[in-house]
Amino acid sequence: MAEDLMHYDLMAQEALRGVIKRALDVVLKKGLPGEHHLYISFRTDAPGVNISEKLRKQYPEEMTIVLQHQFWNLDVREDGFSVDLTFNKIPETLVVPYSAVQGFFDPSVQFGLQFEVKKPEAAEALKPAPKAEETPTLPTSDAAVVSLDAFRKK
Repeated sequence: MAEDLMHYDLMAQEALRGVIKRALDVVLKKGLPGEHHLYISFRTDAPGVNISEKLRKQYPEEMTIVLQHQFWNLDVREDGFSVDLTFNKIPETLVVPYSAVQGFFDPSVQFGLQFEVKKPEAAEALKPAPKAEETPTLPTSDAAVVSLDAFRKK
């Protein structure tokens, strides 16, 4: 089997993280409908995660939050979300990029997603290649260029 140099697994995970964004958009605009509530697990040590030092010491690698009854100031962005929650009656603001999310679960409908947090070298693979300073030379081959006119009815 050939090596996946396109990193389709990472592309699929990135696309599925869009489900989290869309679900949070619904919550932001309409609140949690019916019995829906969300469990979101994320890597606290992932780039872009912003939590207090107290929470980071308590959860040095992973944390799960529940969005159900008491959360405030939900902000949904293209790259992640932020939300205010209380921990032992102390308000905290959490900033979480979607790339840090490891799990998303809505137990009211038994819907869940699991993700692998991207490794730095894998994240680099998804970035567009830098533009060349000069026009690249196309490889030569025995392939022929066929005009679309050849397939049109005359």
